[in-house]
Amino acid sequence: MQDFYRQLPKVELHCHLLGTVRPATFIDLAREANAPIPQKEIEAFYIRGEKPVGVLRALRMLDEMIRRPEHLHRMTAEYLQDPAAHGVRYAEIFWNPTGTARVSGIPYAKAQDAIARAMREAKGIIGRLIPAIDREATPAEAMEMVGWVIAARAPEVVGLGIDYSEIDRPPEMFADAYRMAAQAGLRRTAHACEFGCPWTHVRDAIEVLGVDRIDHGYTVLDNPDLTRRCVARGIVFTVVPSNSYYLRTLPKERWAADHPIRHMRMAGLRVHPNTDDPTFHNVTPTLAWQMMARDFGYSMDDLRACMLNGVDAAWIDEATRQRWRREWSAEFDQLRRSVQ
Repeated sequence: MQDFYRQLPKVELHCHLLGTVRPATFIDLAREANAPIPQKEIEAFYIRGEKPVGVLRALRMLDEMIRRPEHLHRMTAEYLQDPAAHGVRYAEIFWNPTGTARVSGIPYAKAQDAIARAMREAKGIIGRLIPAIDREATPAEAMEMVGWVIAARAPEVVGLGIDYSEIDRPPEMFADAYRMAAQAGLRRTAHACEFGCPWTHVRDAIEVLGVDRIDHGYTVLDNPDLTRRCVARGIVFTVVPSNSYYLRTLPKERWAADHPIRHMRMAGLRVHPNTDDPTFHNVTPTLAWQMMARDFGYSMDDLRACMLNGVDAAWIDEATRQRWRREWSAEFDQLRRSVQ
């Protein structure tokens, strides 16, 4: 089964560039920046379970240590090597340009070009970029960032996202930025309810921001009417089996049974598993898909549907979508026969 989970063809739609940094790369960046952070503290970021520090702190710290476009190129190149070894054929990667510009001091166009160059150089995987609004910044800064994207958009840039902490940062705060992105032809997604925020964040991401899909979205289940509407519309939720919030807040003996991902399937929602911050979560695409079956009770038919949900939610052209649906379905079925 391990080979099955590794080899099944996948897309990755919910992954943050700074959350993919290898430990050795983090240490190199700290050394080059003369950052006063002990190696043991860096290593603590990569401990799974009861962490002494959170992922968001690690991401903010990386902004302070990234100094050159080449650093972003290295991170992107290394990341694309990793999921390619786990059957990922196509990856859309979130990146926060506001942090890069304001903290790292690298202008948007130069940073974007370094990331896009690594994507063009990648072998065996297609990389695409999603600039993401810094939710902890101001709506005016979000508008400014979308302006950067529109003015210097590389072909690899496929849409707009929003991330970082949702606490007291509801979707409607950023409606103008999303409207601006829509007018420029950018696809849209949004993190919603990652940290147990109210189901209204899912509703407003869909109805106010006009997103094509939802990242996380777990508390949608708290409102049966909204859940039914999402099922009817076929909205895909890019879920994260290794989500830190539910690992911390649900009792260990009940975690797998009570996790929203299990109940999203039972409610008929379309879900697709992803790694989010793979190196800090200590998860691979292979493990993420394995967790869907092992921990949340997804059957072979469910996994096949998840695979196709990812293809349908990917921001690709329609001819490619239909071709991948045919070819990947045949591959999945062949792999399935090999383990039965």
